[in-house]
Amino acid sequence: MGVMLSILSDVEEHHADTINKATCLGLVLAAEDTTSITLTWVLSLLLNNRDKLSKVQQELNVHVGKDKLLVTESDTKNLVYLQSIIKETLRLYPPAPLSVIHEAMEDCTVNGYHVSAGTWLIMNLYKIHHDPLIWANPFEFQPERFMTTHKDIDVRGQNFELVPFGSGRRMCPGVSFALQVLQLTLANVLHWFEFETPSGIAVDMREGLGITSSKATPLEVNITPRLPAFVYDTSN
Repeated sequence: MGVMLSILSDVEEHHADTINKATCLGLVLAAEDTTSITLTWVLSLLLNNRDKLSKVQQELNVHVGKDKLLVTESDTKNLVYLQSIIKETLRLYPPAPLSVIHEAMEDCTVNGYHVSAGTWLIMNLYKIHHDPLIWANPFEFQPERFMTTHKDIDVRGQNFELVPFGSGRRMCPGVSFALQVLQLTLANVLHWFEFETPSGIAVDMREGLGITSSKATPLEVNITPRLPAFVYDTSN
């Protein structure tokens, strides 16, 4: 935004106020919806895979400690398994399963198909992320794959097997912000609380309809403190 404010200084020529306001609104709306959706899917997956939940909590015990309340940015770089969980969730449930529309500026060839200038291209990210030629057991929740066979694959648009934020000049401009929020929020929530589903039932993993991939049913959980009582006392 700082760059835009410095460049778009001529209001009459560029309608700077309108452009900046629209950009801010787009970032806020897009980040709020997709971030909450991803966090909901992460927790749902972990509740249905308790061994993975125990493993990430053990990682928090080692690198953060149960005598410390807040997980900080400096802590998250050591939370390798937590980062793998986020990647695997973005693979299984990309928040926007169909990418934003791209328009071909000139005649081109895409995967052997001729595309005329002016054609709208919409990528099926969900299909790419579940391609069995790339991903073994593509519909299974396996965060460990990003620590072994796919440890060099990132979500920042450089590896086309995994592009939840898109790729190229038109990819999501909030990718760095989104990853920071996801890591910090998830790490702190998993650090603070133990989670159980009502009556111990499995989480319904059906997907709802819409541009973004929200759950068909709300996620309901019971939470209890995970840390010693004195850690939550912030009065001192």
